[in-house]
Amino acid sequence: MAQVSDDPLIDACGVDGTYTCERVYEWTENEFAATAADWLLDRPIRIALIVLLAIIASKILQRAVSRFVNTVAATPNDIRLQALRDRAPAKLLMEKESKRAEARAETIGLVLRSIVVAVVWTFAAMMILGQLDIDLGPLIAGAGIGGIALGFGAQSIVKDFLSGLFMLIEDQYGVGDVIDLGSAIGTVEKVSLRSTAIRDVQGTVWHVPNGEIARVGNYSQLWSRALLDIEVAYDVDLRFAQGVIQRVADDFWADPEWGGDELMERPEVWGIQDLGASGIAIRLAVKTEPSMQWATERELRLRVKEALDEAGIEIPFPQQTVWLRDQGEHLVAPAPNQAEIETHEPPKPEVLEPTE
Repeated sequence: MAQVSDDPLIDACGVDGTYTCERVYEWTENEFAATAADWLLDRPIRIALIVLLAIIASKILQRAVSRFVNTVAATPNDIRLQALRDRAPAKLLMEKESKRAEARAETIGLVLRSIVVAVVWTFAAMMILGQLDIDLGPLIAGAGIGGIALGFGAQSIVKDFLSGLFMLIEDQYGVGDVIDLGSAIGTVEKVSLRSTAIRDVQGTVWHVPNGEIARVGNYSQLWSRALLDIEVAYDVDLRFAQGVIQRVADDFWADPEWGGDELMERPEVWGIQDLGASGIAIRLAVKTEPSMQWATERELRLRVKEALDEAGIEIPFPQQTVWLRDQGEHLVAPAPNQAEIETHEPPKPEVLEPTE
């Protein structure tokens, strides 16, 4: 049961009455007029001020987010590019990284600006409801319970969202990169906060949730490397063979179709890589533009094969020697392919002819 105060002003406007309600009641001494003025004049003005402040705060925060995102997107690239500017055309490299940074900044900025706007207007809506004398306690409690239930049901979505956000901030990969996600390898066709779509070499498109990506191998970020292990026979002069391979690499570097566009550094013969069962492997390393290592390897294999044939250097192939045992004597029966890999068969039992 409401208590009636001895002061009619308190009865009309309440203990914490607004300025408009109190002034109108003093002028008219009419409780209905004072209450109506409070609802029609004072509260709309307060709500309008809340909306105006929300708009201003939203604009300011969006500008701050844009500056922050541009800084985050550009800083890691500057550090990594510093060591590459002396080895590659700086203008071309900067143009590629600038486009990549702009795409990342646009995606991250869109997400963060949406979050900022949602938070600002949520607080503004709660303040407006408070101005309308709506009790926010039950609403907040209900929203909290609903949020907890939604959080348990949407853990994977939240995980995907956060993983995608950090992936964009750290620039782990972008559209056009060739990546290895463990479960699939291919070219990135689409990146979102929810999932990543890549197309493999067979044309299959894989959609991988970002929260399930445990590791990422990027084959085409900033630069790539082509590695060729070229085997020669054991009886070949290794220094001569390395010289032949190096001449092929130097001619490849001097070729304007390849050296000026696809290669970033002069190819190098690193030396003997392996002493194998059939031959000795010599490693050739070439630093290339992103995603150009496979085309470079194919072209170099062709040129090296032609040069080795011209120089008379044998490229080894698997060979086999078969040993047969007969009456305690070893008879060597070479197989048609003259193999070096020996296969030892167990002794065959001697078949005795029956005697009369």
